[in-house]
Amino acid sequence: MFLSILNEGGPIFMYPLLLILILVLILIVKGFLKKGSLQKTMSLVNSFSLFAVVWGVLGQILGLISAFDAIEIAKDISPAMLAGGLKISFLTPAFGLFIFLIGRLGIIILTWMQKE
Repeated sequence: MFLSILNEGGPIFMYPLLLILILVLILIVKGFLKKGSLQKTMSLVNSFSLFAVVWGVLGQILGLISAFDAIEIAKDISPAMLAGGLKISFLTPAFGLFIFLIGRLGIIILTWMQKE
């Protein structure tokens, strides 16, 4: 199921997002285990999570441009087909936002755990 969603959203954008999610999780775990100066780790989590959002939105925009080109060529398209295409176009930004939320939650917890 998860792999089919990754493939539906476009492997060019979804698989790098999956790698970013894994990287963000590794950095958060590293921050939990290190317990020292966490500034660099939190900065990296922040940067990667923001990149995930931007990458997801870029994937959506490029996908919508291709879809609108195909609609222009076809000239006649059903509302159900359009709705299905729009649904798929939201997979990459939704995954990017999910990664962003995981990263933000990790930063909040790491900040809370950090000694003053």
